Amino acid sequence: MPESLNDMFLVAFVFAAVVAAAFWLAIVIWASRDMRMRSRDPVAPVLVGSLVFLLNLPGLLIYVLLRPRETLSEVYERSLEEEALLQEIEERPSCPGCGQRVQPGWQVCPHCHHRLKKACVDCGYLLELPWNICPRCATSQITPTSDGTIPTSSRHVQPAEPAPIDARWVASQELD
Repeated sequence: MPESLNDMFLVAFVFAAVVAAAFWLAIVIWASRDMRMRSRDPVAPVLVGSLVFLLNLPGLLIYVLLRPRETLSEVYERSLEEEALLQEIEERPSCPGCGQRVQPGWQVCPHCHHRLKKACVDCGYLLELPWNICPRCATSQITPTSDGTIPTSSRHVQPAEPAPIDARWVASQELD
């Protein structure tokens, strides 16, 4: 009977040692992976794994106390949220007269009555103040003077006709 008791203790001891070794290896792997998710430095996971491998539970405690607070994905998501908020703030127009936020469809600022946009004389589309032609209906927004001429400062310059292509030049280009 004493031999079988010794064998049972030996089996229990070996089982406990295998479980302890598996747990030890698991915390080393977990710490290395966790550090890989928290740092871009390729050496940091190796150092953390070595620390936990050598010191076991105290090493794991040291790592948990000193590790970076956020993972790289959390830092990236936070930066995306901040960028989206900044873009939203920048996209909202403000009145040049008083600086208050205005809506894109407003013609005047309701706070200081500063004119923000003008309506097209033909289709009513809201235009920026310096525009002389409506991009929607192509109607000129310039009113002629009393003698029927358009002021020289606001004449719309038509693009020049394209120059005719010389057939001899095209033929010379095809030979090259």
